[in-house]
Amino acid sequence: MSDLDYLEIEPPIPARHCVIWLHGLGANGHDFEPILPELDLPSNHSIRFIFPHAPNIAVTINGGIIMPAWYDILDINIERKVDTEQLKGSAQAVETLIEREIQRGIPSHNILLAGFSQGGAVVYHAALNTTRPLAGLLALSTYFATPKLTDFTCQDRSLPVLIQHGLYDDIVPETLGQQAKALLTDQGFTVEYETFPMEHSLCLEQVKQIGRWLTARLS
Repeated sequence: MSDLDYLEIEPPIPARHCVIWLHGLGANGHDFEPILPELDLPSNHSIRFIFPHAPNIAVTINGGIIMPAWYDILDINIERKVDTEQLKGSAQAVETLIEREIQRGIPSHNILLAGFSQGGAVVYHAALNTTRPLAGLLALSTYFATPKLTDFTCQDRSLPVLIQHGLYDDIVPETLGQQAKALLTDQGFTVEYETFPMEHSLCLEQVKQIGRWLTARLS
């Protein structure tokens, strides 16, 4: 995959931290831009937000329609059959963004990866297969698609992980969030797991909690 285009939001003071946040299927990097004011971050925070745009590809479960996607979804059953090579390519593109931020002066331990739905599956793979220490992993209404392709010896077990999911999600069932938590816990990670009375989306209570979590990780 070629380098990703992205939306970049600079903090009020020179950036010392960075959040790379991936959107879901059919969206773009502007999808989560409106929630930034609702995070209630400190007025003097130093977090640069990078919202990459997924490339346009054919998506099998949508009749082969071309749309923004991090990888093709071949079957939407509970096993989530996906094009793992495309997913790994997207994760490598995230690694390229991490390297770019390091070159701009932000160490990897000040970089946090976040992703919603399909974007979350990509950041699971990127965060857990990089040897760089990261500030955290935020997985929103998503699933861990590549545990069999993940080298769990790469990432330090102290990596902060927050998984959030909607109780009434009919796109990515909440059981898949629970499965991801169980997988990571079995590998020695300490995982915070939170649910909210919502469908496949975000709610205000959740956004406020994300803001508190980001502030604690990136302060």
